[in-house]
Amino acid sequence: MKATIERATLLRCLSHVQSVVERRNTIPILSNVLIDASADGDLKVMATDLDLQVVEHMAAASVEAAGAVTVSAHLLFDIARKLPEGSQVSLETSDNRMTVKAGRSRFQLPTLPRDDFPVIVEGDLPTSFELPARTLAELIDRTRFAISTEETRYYLNGIFLHVSDEDQPVLKAAATDGHRLARFTLPRPEGAAGMPDVIVPRKAVAELRKLLEEALDGNVEIDLSASKIRFTLGGEGGVVLTSKLIDGTFPDYSRVIPTGNDKLLKLDPRSFYQGVDRVATIATEKTRAVKMGLDKDKVTLTVTSPDNGTATEEVASEYSADPFEIGFNAGYLKDILGQIDSDTVEMHLADAGAPTLIRKDENSPALYVLMPMRV
Repeated sequence: MKATIERATLLRCLSHVQSVVERRNTIPILSNVLIDASADGDLKVMATDLDLQVVEHMAAASVEAAGAVTVSAHLLFDIARKLPEGSQVSLETSDNRMTVKAGRSRFQLPTLPRDDFPVIVEGDLPTSFELPARTLAELIDRTRFAISTEETRYYLNGIFLHVSDEDQPVLKAAATDGHRLARFTLPRPEGAAGMPDVIVPRKAVAELRKLLEEALDGNVEIDLSASKIRFTLGGEGGVVLTSKLIDGTFPDYSRVIPTGNDKLLKLDPRSFYQGVDRVATIATEKTRAVKMGLDKDKVTLTVTSPDNGTATEEVASEYSADPFEIGFNAGYLKDILGQIDSDTVEMHLADAGAPTLIRKDENSPALYVLMPMRV
């Protein structure tokens, strides 16, 4: 193989695929990217960790000899990053080595044969639909902070996608770690009817979100079966991310979404966030609890720490129900408030022991549930 590529093109492509590659691997070839140059000037670059695979095409300045080889992803990326801007990078392989040349720099890197490179077999992906990239990015942003990181409950380590027929057909995304729940609802895209319920793993979600950043104006094609999902960004010759799905059953989260919470609290999410952030300064790492005292048109935030003393702050609000007190984890509360981009947020409360419903308003596609803490 012998090809020449613009540094900027190579760098952009490698930055997408190399983050899939784990830094520590017991299988050497999984540290590598597969580079496949075809005679028509197209370079296919591919990386995998056996659960997730990213394939991207880039246009080479020239391909003098077609061929394919695998080389260390992080090494090649670090080299490309340090090469002078605007340089042309030549990649040439011979005798289990790849020579990388740019200007006066020259590197020789060990390679492994392409035939050993594992490829995720997609099989049949019967469900296929499209979503605007911006919508998909918002769906991820509004839910992924609630994904559980606890490996024991592996079925919570991702975003749950499913369709349902309520007043109208919808596609829902949900994530929960048992303490809080985030759900995002959008009209069901054409082609998504009858799709299986799937859980997209956390790493796939993170990689997809990075790729979306550069393709926000286009559409994303989504193909899936009960065990695999494929996202195609940028159409033909774009970036394709394929991931295995989490093999597990997501709990019926609709049971924890409260419907009869009759105490409505309305406030400005930004000033509330800042108030919680300020009083939480003295909270101990272990508890992180902030107490909310609800009274007519005001909320008193209190944090008491045996080591650091106490902090209180009053926040103006709209509230006309009976006064009562409830405690929340300050970090979780801030995570949810950070998702609300409007001048008011609604908190629907019942009592100090019941889950609280938080949303922008009743028409908002995003909805959050937060479990209280004893304080």
